[in-house]
Amino acid sequence: MTAIIPERFDPSIADTRWQQVWDEQQSFRADDSSTKPRSYVLEMFPYPSGRIHIGHVRNYTMGDVLARYKRMRGHEVLHPMGWDAFGMPAENAAMEKGVHPGGWTRDNIANMKAQLKRLGFALDWSREIATCEPEYYGHEQALFVDLYAAGLVYRKESTVNWDPVDHTVLANEQVIDGRGWRSGALVEKRKLNQWFLKITDFADELLEGLSTLDKWPEKVRTMQENWIGKSQGLQFAFDLSSGDKLEVYTTRPDTIFGASFVAVAADHPVAQGVATGNPAAQDFIALCKQGGTTAAELETAEKLGFYTGITARHPFTGADLPVYIANFVLMEYGTGAIMAVPGHDQRDFDFATKYGLPILRVVATDPADADKPFGKEAEAGDGVLVNSGFLDGMTVADAKAAIIDRAQNEGFGEGKTVWRLRDWGVSRQRYWGTPIPFIHCEVCGVVPVPKKHLPVTLPEDVTFDVPGNPLDRHPTWKHVGCPQCGNPARRETDTLDTFVDSSWYFLRFASQPADRPFDPEEIKRWLPVEQYIGGIEHAILHLLYARFWTRALARIGKIEVAEPFASLFTQGMVTHETYERKNPENGQPIFFSPAEVERTSEGATLKADGTTVEVGRVIKMSKSKKNVVDPDEIVAKYGADAIRWFMLSDSPPERDLPWSEAGIEGCARFVQRLWRLFGQYDAAATGEDKALDRKTHQTVHAAASDIEALGFNKAVARIYELTGAIEKAAPSASRSAAIRSLLLLVAPMMPHLAEEAFARLGSGLVADAAWPEVDPALLVDDEVTVAVQVKGKLRDTLTVAKGTAKEELERLALASEKVQRALEGAEVKKVIVVPDRLVNLVA
Repeated sequence: MTAIIPERFDPSIADTRWQQVWDEQQSFRADDSSTKPRSYVLEMFPYPSGRIHIGHVRNYTMGDVLARYKRMRGHEVLHPMGWDAFGMPAENAAMEKGVHPGGWTRDNIANMKAQLKRLGFALDWSREIATCEPEYYGHEQALFVDLYAAGLVYRKESTVNWDPVDHTVLANEQVIDGRGWRSGALVEKRKLNQWFLKITDFADELLEGLSTLDKWPEKVRTMQENWIGKSQGLQFAFDLSSGDKLEVYTTRPDTIFGASFVAVAADHPVAQGVATGNPAAQDFIALCKQGGTTAAELETAEKLGFYTGITARHPFTGADLPVYIANFVLMEYGTGAIMAVPGHDQRDFDFATKYGLPILRVVATDPADADKPFGKEAEAGDGVLVNSGFLDGMTVADAKAAIIDRAQNEGFGEGKTVWRLRDWGVSRQRYWGTPIPFIHCEVCGVVPVPKKHLPVTLPEDVTFDVPGNPLDRHPTWKHVGCPQCGNPARRETDTLDTFVDSSWYFLRFASQPADRPFDPEEIKRWLPVEQYIGGIEHAILHLLYARFWTRALARIGKIEVAEPFASLFTQGMVTHETYERKNPENGQPIFFSPAEVERTSEGATLKADGTTVEVGRVIKMSKSKKNVVDPDEIVAKYGADAIRWFMLSDSPPERDLPWSEAGIEGCARFVQRLWRLFGQYDAAATGEDKALDRKTHQTVHAAASDIEALGFNKAVARIYELTGAIEKAAPSASRSAAIRSLLLLVAPMMPHLAEEAFARLGSGLVADAAWPEVDPALLVDDEVTVAVQVKGKLRDTLTVAKGTAKEELERLALASEKVQRALEGAEVKKVIVVPDRLVNLVA
C-alpha cells in the first residue's frame, strides 16, 4: 500500500510539530546509567551576543548530524549546549544602553536558544549551563581555591595596559595606536598585582601530549607547539663598563660573533639606574610605557632606542658593544636583556639600520659568501658559520653546541632550556566575570574564601555611569570579615579571565552534582570528548587553556583524564559577497546588506532607489561589512532542513562555504523532491531489483564512513546519486526498501522531513530509529562494465558477470554490432583482454 501524503512538504508546520515532540519526549536527553557505548559530541559553546549567525549554524549542523548518526548506531550520546556568558560586550552594553549586564546577557540567551531550537538541533537542554550563573561559577571558584592550595595559583606584580581615563586594564587588542579603544587616552604601562595560573609547570606535558592527539589537525598542533615554544639556548653574562654584569639569554648562541650591540628593557635595573638623574632617559622610558606589552605587538612597532653610555665586553672578541634601552625588549621575556645580532634577526636589523650600528654576517649558505652584503632584511635561515673564529665552517646546530660547551667550560654561561609559554594571567579589573574567591587581610594576608561560603556572587546593585570597576566602588560588597582572624578585610575585586570559564565547561556538561563541580566517576565515563568542533581562531588560547586545566585537575586528583578532546575538527567559515558604494563626502565605503540589494547576473542595485551598488569580494560574513544573512529569515522562508542541507552540501566542511540564494533555493527544491519520493513508498510492492539493492547498501555503507570522517559533502553527493537511482527504478519491493533506507540516511541531516515521512509510514520516531543494516554481500559488485576498443578507441561496453573468462569476453566483443561497424570488414589480427576491464581489438 502506498503512503498517502500531501503534495508538498510544509516546513512551517512540520518543523514546529517535531521540535515539540522531541522536547516533550526528551528525545535527546543523555542517560548517565545507560550501558550503551558512549559518544560525547560537542561544539564550542557560543557567546550570547544576541543573535545566532550563519557560522554558528554551520558549526552546530555538523555536530548535530554526527550526534544523530551516533544515536542511530546505538550509542548513548551526550550532545549539550550552553553559553560562554561573561565578558566585556555585556559591560559595553551596560555603559552604552543603560542596562544591567546580567539582564542583557540573559535576554540574549533566551533569543539565541529559541533560534537554535528552530533549527531542530538534537541537544540535551537539560544540561544547559550559562557561565554567568552562580550555579556554574561557584564551582569554578571552588576549583580555583583547590588549585591555589596545590601551588598552581599565585599572585605577583605584572605589567599591564592601563587606561588612565576609564581606570581599567585593557587587553592588548583594546590598545589601538597606543590609545584606549574607548577613551582614546594614551595607554600607560603599570605594575599591578595580578593572579596567575602556573601553566608553565605543565609546558613539557602540554608539548609532549600533542603527539598523542593524532585526530587533531596538524596545523593546530603546530600552532600550539610554536606557542609553547621550547628552545635550547645559552644564558651568559656580559661584563659592563659600569663594573656590573648583565645576564642575557639567546636561542642563537651560534651567532655570538655577529653581536654588535646589547639592549635592555625599559624597566630593567640597568635602565632604571641610567634614568636616575637623567631626564632624557626618564622621558624615553615613559615613551616605552605607552607601547604594547606583548612580543607580537613589539614585532610590528617602530624600533626605538636610547644609548645608556655603557658598553658590554664581548666574551670572545673583546669588543665593547654599546648598551641601549630599547622599546622592543620585554622584561617578562628571558632576562629582560638581549645580545643583538642584526644580520640574523629582523628586529635587531631594523634597530641597527635606524641607529647606524654594524650589521655583521656570521651565517652564510656557502663559505664563499662570507663577505656578501645584506639586502633590506636580516637572514635568519640555516647555513654554515663564517667570520666566527673557531666556529667557522660548522653547521648552525654544531656551532650552538660548541658555544654552549665553551661557555660552560670557561664558566661564563650555561646551556638552558626556555619556553615561550608564560604563566596565564587571569586577573581582569571588571565587573562581569567570576569573582576571584580571596580576601585581603592586613593581619593574615591573602586568604581563600572557605568553600562553605561559596559562591561569592556578584552584587546586582552596580552602576556603570563612571569609569572603572564597579566592584571597587561598591559601598558594601567588598567589605568583609577575615575568615581566619575575623578582623575587617577586603574582598578581591578582580574577576577571572573568561577563558577560565571555557576551560572546564565540558566537564560540567558531563556531570552536574549540586554540591561539587563534577563526579569523577561520571567524568571517567564520558570524557574525553569524542568529537570537538569549532573555529581555527581558537587553536591556541582556548584549546591550550582547556588542555592545561584538564591536566591541572588530574594532577590534584580531581579527574583521571589527561586530554579533554580526543578528536578536533575546525570547520571553515561561511562567506558572502559585499555590496558597497563610496561616500561622496569622504570616499569611505558604505556597505549594504543582502536584504537591501537586488542581485542579478548583471550586477546589483539598491532596492530603495534602484541605483547601482558595487559587488565586492566574497569574504567572511561580518556585521561591519553587512554581508550577513539572518538564519531566522532563511528558516521562515525555506524551513530548517533546507538550511541544514545547504550547510552540508558542496564545500568540504574544513573549507569556507560561499553563501548563495540560488544554493539555498536548490536545497529547498531537493527537500520537496525527497518528499515526493517518500510518498511513493509501497509496503505491498513485490519484485526484486538487484542493481538497486546493491546501490542502496553500498550508499548506506559509504555514507556512514563519510559521516564518521566528517565528510558530510561526500555523504550528500551519495544521497543525491541514490535518489536519482530510486527515481529511475521501476516499482518493486527493492525500490520501497531503498526509499525507506534513503529516508533514514537523510534523517540526521533533514530530521523534520524525515520525521514527517516516517510517521506516515507508521514507524514511530525517526529520532529513535536505527541506521539501515548493510548486507556485506551486496557491497561487492557481481557485475562489471568492460570497455571494448577497436584500434585503441572506445566503441562499446559490455555488462558481464565478474570474472567472465577471456574467451567469452572476446566472443561477446566480436558479436557487438558497434564493433563490427567500426571494423568495416577488416581482419582482426590481435585481441588483448584485461579481465573485468578491457577488450582491445587490433585490426
